[in-house]
Amino acid sequence: MALKKATGKDKELQDRLLADGAIPQHIAIIMDGNGRWAKRRGMPRIAGHREGVNAVRDIVETCGQLGVKFLTLYAFSTENWKRPGDEVSMLMRLLLKALRDERDRLHQNEVRLKAIGNISALPQDVQDELLEAIDLMRNNTGLTLVLALSYSGRWDITNAVRKIHEDATAGKIAREQITEELFDTYLSTKEFPDPDLLIRTSGELRISNFLLWQLAYSEMYISPDFWPDFRRKSLYKAVSEYQKRERRFGMTSEQVRHTSSRGTKYFERLLKGVAKP
Repeated sequence: MALKKATGKDKELQDRLLADGAIPQHIAIIMDGNGRWAKRRGMPRIAGHREGVNAVRDIVETCGQLGVKFLTLYAFSTENWKRPGDEVSMLMRLLLKALRDERDRLHQNEVRLKAIGNISALPQDVQDELLEAIDLMRNNTGLTLVLALSYSGRWDITNAVRKIHEDATAGKIAREQITEELFDTYLSTKEFPDPDLLIRTSGELRISNFLLWQLAYSEMYISPDFWPDFRRKSLYKAVSEYQKRERRFGMTSEQVRHTSSRGTKYFERLLKGVAKP
């Protein structure tokens, strides 16, 4: 089934964005504010998490329509295990239900599902459902949706260091081979490009241990909306703001204009230190 296309005013907004500039290839989102959204309405926290699933559905669809290639959602951090046991249990049940309810819809829309994090820490039934969904969608060619589950940036970096140490001890790699490029290949995100745009909802000004290595040069956008209220129009604002930025990666504006005019592949090689300005 083809991805549902935008219509009416929504299509006009998307067409304007597509005409105004580059759409971020990879968007990462810290989905914050579910509990506060519910508290303001006199509801239990889980009600905010349930409404947050509806926001996920809308944002995934919108990213697919805009041609975003990768969308990474910070769904459950390693620190979230410290929350009250009842809330963690409800979150796991909600995650299980969402995977079951959304799997076919995602598959029909050619979404490829991936997950990063300490997946083995999740309940077994959640692990099973997650891995089945990933396997079902493994050959899809549309948006790649990455769920960060039981994830933290420090966990990712520590895990990478541990694996590098093991390979170095086994003689598979030498000390002088350890570079930033090699380190990238040991991270859980090795299949994906670094995020172009990081969005955080609820107005909080921190990255909360999310993709610490990968966000080095990502543009940041802070939305005042709680996550359940963050829908496609909020995403359009974030992308529009992103399009106004000049991404210099430590260079001057003149260097960026010069190197980018020589082509995307050359620019990527320059950033990795392979090419010269």
